[in-house]
Amino acid sequence: MGVSRLVIGLFAVCVLAGCDLLIGQERGSGRGVTDEELDAFIRGVKDNMIFIEGGEYLMGDYGSQYGPGRLPYDLDKDSKPLHRVRLSSYSMSKFKITNREYSFYSRLNESSVLKYTAEDDEYEFVSVPPSNPAPIDWYEAEKFCNWLANVSQLPFALPTEAQWEYAARSRGRFFMVATDDGTYKVTDDEVTAEWRDGPKGINISTLWDREAFAEEMGWKTGMHTPLPVDRFPPNPLGLYGMSDNGLEWVKDWYDPDYYKNSPIEDPQGPSKPVYKGPDSNDNYAKVLRGISYADPLWGGGINVQRSYRSPDGYISGFRPGTELLAVVGKTARCVVNSAKPLH
Repeated sequence: MGVSRLVIGLFAVCVLAGCDLLIGQERGSGRGVTDEELDAFIRGVKDNMIFIEGGEYLMGDYGSQYGPGRLPYDLDKDSKPLHRVRLSSYSMSKFKITNREYSFYSRLNESSVLKYTAEDDEYEFVSVPPSNPAPIDWYEAEKFCNWLANVSQLPFALPTEAQWEYAARSRGRFFMVATDDGTYKVTDDEVTAEWRDGPKGINISTLWDREAFAEEMGWKTGMHTPLPVDRFPPNPLGLYGMSDNGLEWVKDWYDPDYYKNSPIEDPQGPSKPVYKGPDSNDNYAKVLRGISYADPLWGGGINVQRSYRSPDGYISGFRPGTELLAVVGKTARCVVNSAKPLH
């Protein structure tokens, strides 16, 4: 059933026209998708999974004890205390869920791909380019990973928060950001263009990179433009874009005090909804990790930082009593909870 919902990005207030997702329970149940196409899709997803050997690490803001300046990386209290976690082995997608993957999933399940268009028709949102991250809410992210589990007969799921941080930090190393070497790198020269002066990113995006891509695509999304998922080098495990290019939903309900009571073995987050706050529109909140748009000039994308939002993506509107749907800059990636590599 078609619906219209108001959407806000960091740069524009937009309208979302879409349909509720229907999850097909049988192979070949989707319109225009053959079993051969589905098999090829599953092979492609499996080929992009990175096996991550389990182990023990110190989860949370380690800056005061192990950072080079012995200062905290995060001023928020919810990334503390530093605590020991031991994880089983698993596999994680090297990329965020792409528009191509989400479009295939939607076509197979006979549902509408989310399209985003600004009220003044000056923006056409980036849910079309196949290699860009798919903007989705938590429920859609969970459905997508569960659908993969259904059609592949493998234990796909959203990652736990502990799995996400362990992977972003290359098996728990003291890496500040999830780049190839744990640091930000940009060019020495200031690139000048009509719309932006500044350095280009070498291992993570800058404002210049995002505005340049917007210009290339003919968009007016400017500094808040998502980029193709493989635009910059992966971290040492082979995982791309965990410190920029979109916040990532994880499995866990959000609790600002969870780290004080987290179990050591494979923590799953709170067993039930715990926390409501302004960032979740006073609804029970799910955890997001990473950042929508990082920039080395001011930081962001620190591996230990936590965010929370309502799983349906709604936030308080600009006018009292109104709600806005904000899924732009939010995406996800899936894991396979198996101790055996997929390939």
